[in-house]
Amino acid sequence: MTTTYSALGRQRRIFVPPPASSLPPPTPQDPPIYRELMRVWADRGRALPGRHDPEWVRLAAPTVARGQFSEFPALPHDGR
Repeated sequence: MTTTYSALGRQRRIFVPPPASSLPPPTPQDPPIYRELMRVWADRGRALPGRHDPEWVRLAAPTVARGQFSEFPALPHDGR
């Protein structure tokens, strides 16, 4: 907003849009063929870019449980 003054001394506010070079570029839409492919993959339960994949989380999780290959050290007793 830019403030201007009239001949009578009253303030007027007018909207001046920012220059186009300061605006972020528009986000391109996916082509229809890509959207259709994503829909087909989702219907078949396949992994999709940018979406949560429970199978990948399961496969990437650590598989070794604490103490699986060695015994837990004995905890010191505090005399209680």
